[in-house]
Amino acid sequence: MIKVEGLTKRYARTVAVDNISFEVEKGQIVGFLGPNGAGKTTTMRVITCFLPPTAGTARVAGFDVLEQPLEVKKRIGYLPESPPLYPDMEVSEYLTFVGKLKGLANADVPKRVNEVCERCAITDVKLRLIGKLSKGYRQRVGLAQAILHNPDVLILDEPTSGLDPKQIIETRELIRSLAGDHTIILSTHILSEVEHSCERVIIINQGKLVAQDTVTNLTNRLRGSESVAVEVAAANGNLNPGEVRQRLEQVAGVSRVVLKDTKANQCAFEVESMQGRSIRPEVARAVVTAGWDLNELRPIGFSLEDIFLQLTASEKAEKKSEEKPEEKQPEEKKAEAKV
Repeated sequence: MIKVEGLTKRYARTVAVDNISFEVEKGQIVGFLGPNGAGKTTTMRVITCFLPPTAGTARVAGFDVLEQPLEVKKRIGYLPESPPLYPDMEVSEYLTFVGKLKGLANADVPKRVNEVCERCAITDVKLRLIGKLSKGYRQRVGLAQAILHNPDVLILDEPTSGLDPKQIIETRELIRSLAGDHTIILSTHILSEVEHSCERVIIINQGKLVAQDTVTNLTNRLRGSESVAVEVAAANGNLNPGEVRQRLEQVAGVSRVVLKDTKANQCAFEVESMQGRSIRPEVARAVVTAGWDLNELRPIGFSLEDIFLQLTASEKAEKKSEEKPEEKQPEEKKAEAKV
């Protein structure tokens, strides 16, 4: 549905987006992540035909953003970080105006306005001025205008920005309900939003593509080893945490055992494997064979925040190491001149 190849956008000497490529399949919700200034908004503006690319291509539903922008715009619903609202218009009046701008037939506009108002839970404020609405309601009105013409693709830039926790949950549920009918790119700084809503993640940093995959696959790729949470309880009598730890450390493939908690006759550990080893079956067998009860055995994964920080930090470190030789050149030239 969306195909980006070698996309580059320069502003004078600044490279905002640097040769990135990715694809989004039909009906997917994809999280688009990156620190401030990474190039997320610029990429979205190119895909939505607000900006022309300097190099590379972007296609939406088979149409090129540079050569066929009108066809692309017909198939895209865009919610920028600050929704394009008119505060002096009533909600229904504004949505009717937007519907006509987007080419809906006059006879279909009232019906479609009612449908999106119901879907975005703004029916109760249809006759109110937009300028009198809360931030949460304004965001919903912005989302309603984005889906009004039932586009194939939705581009949502910080859709939960400034919302309270209840409004965030409601907006998240609404976005998830749109999956399947719409292909969605969701840009947000709230990483829990991506974990709850998105099937795949695209991460960019300093204009470059850092990673694109599912959260699970990124976790496995970064960790390389397995960590599991283990809770052991005494079948009868007292339980010695030191004895349990020693037994877990003897399991083949275990590299580290950390005591996390102790209670009456039970204790919890984090057990980490050696690179590329799966240890859950052996750990379970060791606990049961020793005559203890195994209350819990579950894998511990990276959170999306851990993945994001590790990927962007490593990218920054690589860039610094690349720049080092260039920084030394003037000093080397001075040394050569003295000789």
